[in-house]
Amino acid sequence: MIPYPNIDPEIISAAGLSIRWYGVMYVLAFLTSLLLVKKFFRERKIYVSNEFLTDLLLAVLLGVLIGGRLGHVLTSHQSFYFTNPFEILKIWKGGMGFFGGVIGVAVAIYIFSKVQKISFYKIIDLIIPCVPLGIAFVRIGNFINGELYGRVAKTFCMYFPDDPRNCRYPSQIIQFALEGAALFLILFFLRKKKLEPGVLSWLFIALYGVFRFIAEFFREPQPEQPMLYIFTFAQILSTIMIIIGAGMIIKIKWPGLYRLPQFLRKKS
Repeated sequence: MIPYPNIDPEIISAAGLSIRWYGVMYVLAFLTSLLLVKKFFRERKIYVSNEFLTDLLLAVLLGVLIGGRLGHVLTSHQSFYFTNPFEILKIWKGGMGFFGGVIGVAVAIYIFSKVQKISFYKIIDLIIPCVPLGIAFVRIGNFINGELYGRVAKTFCMYFPDDPRNCRYPSQIIQFALEGAALFLILFFLRKKKLEPGVLSWLFIALYGVFRFIAEFFREPQPEQPMLYIFTFAQILSTIMIIIGAGMIIKIKWPGLYRLPQFLRKKS
């Protein structure tokens, strides 16, 4: 058994307002990403203003917050949020859907690229290594909140405040290691390779799907979400991500494979 550190989710509280570690993790993710994106632009000898970079990351942050929150609301505790709509705005309490966040970020960057008249893939390939870093910070926030804990286990487990009777996997730490640290390192070291536009971004989609699929075996399934036999809703979505990500990489790198069936039909 591993002792749970039992960190207070609130750093400070006064006059009805509080600063929570979960919110601080988002701020740290934003600031760290800003520094890294500057570095990535310099590496490609793309010189843009600080205002451009700030606007870009603000667009990404809005995509994460809006998409992630809506993704959570639409897949978890719908009746609670629909009867308490103001709770939707209280993101500092936790509750963000990753898959909704991915869609939100993609839409935000697409709109930003159109406004700035820059290639969508050119922007997203540059900033995609920062996404796993943001995931890592958020998983730390989940751990401090004592939420999204793992399945009941006998080894490598701890007692969380919301369930003091059962020893559970610290699935937030497992997700931090796989979806955050490991995925960040892979993309960080691949960023300088001469890859076709879009490959790095679709590789993120495919690899995240793989890592999330694995992590779900340790994470407690959410009772309000559907399951397919032993597979969770997140594993179903992860499988879709793997298929789409791998398919798009193949399409970009070997476009002729997609034309092969049509070529054969013409011959016949």
